[in-house]
Amino acid sequence: MSNFAIRILNLLAGTFIFALGIVLSIKANVGYAPWEVFHVGLAITTGMSIGVTTIVAGAVILIIVTACGEKIGLGTICSIVLTGVFIDLIFMLNIIPLAVNLIIGIAMLIAGLFIISIGSYFYIKSAFGAGPRDNLMIVLNRKTKLPVGVCRSIVELSATLAGWMLGGMVGIGTVISVIAIGFCIQITFAVLKFDPAAVEHETLKQTMKRYWFSKKMS
Repeated sequence: MSNFAIRILNLLAGTFIFALGIVLSIKANVGYAPWEVFHVGLAITTGMSIGVTTIVAGAVILIIVTACGEKIGLGTICSIVLTGVFIDLIFMLNIIPLAVNLIIGIAMLIAGLFIISIGSYFYIKSAFGAGPRDNLMIVLNRKTKLPVGVCRSIVELSATLAGWMLGGMVGIGTVISVIAIGFCIQITFAVLKFDPAAVEHETLKQTMKRYWFSKKMS
């Protein structure tokens, strides 16, 4: 149970840090990352907060990937709900100022990408399952047999286009995000000596069985 508690703390820390990185990248004001283009565009169109649109979009994706046979974990659900809640909380606290020029904006964006990478480290380390958007990429790969990289590009380009049509900001930051996020994650994981491929994720069913078994044994 102590290990379970540590994993839960990693999950919570990961989702909060991830949300912090997202808000920082939005406040950079130089163009949003692909999914943020969509979330902000949806928020502009519907009047909902960015956090709520993040939750709604994640829930819809969750339904789609579950219907396609993908297994979900506790982390999948938490990443949908908590990331959105944390995003709105950070915006409400107004602890991150809006960038006043391009240089500061780009610096904030890159810092945000590294923070997102650190959040991903804690989230993946918890081993509670992939996020819904990662599962969407997996579903597309399984259905079309296209390479994973191509599927990731299709998903993110689709999110960017849809978000742009809804009013989300597309700019130099969008291009930087697409190009740099992979390098930021690679550098972060290398510094932390973390191999995500070595992590065996639990499904929600497996987590529930392990929890109830441990509870009965105690």
